[in-house]
Amino acid sequence: MEINILEDKKKRLVFELKGEKHTLCNAVRDELWNDKSVTVSAYNISHPLVGVPKFIVETDGKKEPKKALKDAIARLKKKNNDLAKEVKKIK
Repeated sequence: MEINILEDKKKRLVFELKGEKHTLCNAVRDELWNDKSVTVSAYNISHPLVGVPKFIVETDGKKEPKKALKDAIARLKKKNNDLAKEVKKIK
């Protein structure tokens, strides 16, 4: 996975997520919407076979978009760890 930042402003972040498809992109987009300071969380893949996901994250200015993204990733990591613990309990 490779992240290329295309635009980095106080309220707007645009980046590409090379090497990923819809699975991770949907999870990140949805988790960003759990942040009250996020006003836009979307991505687009221009071609289904060779396209690179392009994300747009905008905030209301109370939090910078990079911080919102980092917070969303931290929450996803915790959810993933919690799920892994529950799966280990299954016999």
